[in-house]
Amino acid sequence: MAFLTLLRKRLFGLVLVVFGVSLITFSISHLIPGDPARLIAGDRASDALVAGIRHQLGLDLPLYQQYGRYLIDLMHGDLGTSIRTSRPVLEDLQAFFPATLELALVALALAILVGVPLGVLSAVYHNRAIDQIARTLAVTGISTPAFWLGLGAIVLFYGHLGWLPGGGRLSEGLAPPPTISGFYLIDSLLAGDVSLFLDALEHLILPAATLGFVTLGVVARQIRSAMLDQLSEDYIRTARAYGLSKWTVILRHALPNALIPSVTVLGLTLGDLLYGAVLTETVFAWPGMGAYVVKSIQSLDFPAVMGFAILVSFIYVLLNMAIDLLYRVIDPRIGEVN
Repeated sequence: MAFLTLLRKRLFGLVLVVFGVSLITFSISHLIPGDPARLIAGDRASDALVAGIRHQLGLDLPLYQQYGRYLIDLMHGDLGTSIRTSRPVLEDLQAFFPATLELALVALALAILVGVPLGVLSAVYHNRAIDQIARTLAVTGISTPAFWLGLGAIVLFYGHLGWLPGGGRLSEGLAPPPTISGFYLIDSLLAGDVSLFLDALEHLILPAATLGFVTLGVVARQIRSAMLDQLSEDYIRTARAYGLSKWTVILRHALPNALIPSVTVLGLTLGDLLYGAVLTETVFAWPGMGAYVVKSIQSLDFPAVMGFAILVSFIYVLLNMAIDLLYRVIDPRIGEVN
């Protein structure tokens, strides 16, 4: 019963979030000065042609009617038609989503692989040199703008050293692997093309490292805080009194318990990365949703911008739901309390 109650609450919250995001993005989109019909027709087009395009797109209707029509289509799973590409927004997002998700997942993996050990060492060697270095890296990661870090990485590793490609998802002239998952790393391996896998990996390193470094600070600070709380608990002193080694106690007892409150941060970080990929994808010419939405903003493509915002918000709510359920698997007492 508790599970069904939680599920109903989350589904109701999902509806509210989608409605709220659609209303906010619709309002903001129409506050931006500019005329999509004029952009489509061109500067030299006649007023009659512009008026015809505006009527065809429904832009001549009152705003409440435009939003009402959009909301009705949204309830039927229709995100509208892109003004820029003339394709359904849902199809566009489906085409670009795998590239963004692959970038976000690799960036999250890098942030966890570096941030968790960094947070653990920072807590274990509290107020020592390692702690100061780890905290400095964490603050630097949180404070550094992704676009600035990305441009610097391109200048250094592509421009000066020539170690890594500067942008794109594959080298020019290479055909993408047969689409199975949409992830080039996985699809190239499934196709048995090792050279294509290595090329896709080379193109992924700089954008993923840039996005991951920005997230690393959040992960490290959360793990450090949770570890400090656990290391001060009585069961840690009891375990040491029984003769267990320092790192056995830390890795087998303190760290698993410290990861429980960190699940929320780690889960929602993936949603942050999907939004944060907008700037990173633009800098590295990564063909994902971020680059798609930036071009849509530039062309006042309201349906595409709103579709992107609704999709990512939808993912946020799903991640919240998954985290709540995961909490009950990790610690069943949470379900008993609720």
